[in-house]
Amino acid sequence: MGFDEDWAGIRSGAPARTHGATGPAGTDPGGATGPAGGAPDLATAPAKKKAAAHTIETELEPRTGKAARCADAATAETVAAFDGWATASGLKTVEATWDKQVRTLLARLATERDALRGTAVAFGRQELDTRTRIAGVGPSSCIDRY
Repeated sequence: MGFDEDWAGIRSGAPARTHGATGPAGTDPGGATGPAGGAPDLATAPAKKKAAAHTIETELEPRTGKAARCADAATAETVAAFDGWATASGLKTVEATWDKQVRTLLARLATERDALRGTAVAFGRQELDTRTRIAGVGPSSCIDRY
């Protein structure tokens, strides 16, 4: 299935957003829900993020490294076969570029893996921060100021 089919499936399954039914001062009457009391706007799937990070770590990173080593071995054999020819020099340049691209890809995979694992922690910290701020605002805190 290609991107277009995936995107069409996602869009067809997404609930339509309706705006306009809000409470006082534009607040949402549904509490922790989306517009007009519908489904929440923000949804996370910690299990899916954990599974994706695990797949990156156990499948994508090792297989990418293995493919890079395989390509390096084949290129080294070819460079040796064309020793003394301009082709060998060109292949060395290609190999250097390939190695740089592999390192960049592996770094990107590691960044994505770490971001997937860190999202739950970031949301948890944000929730605790918000709760702390809300707890600090109350009748007694207002009276103490005056």
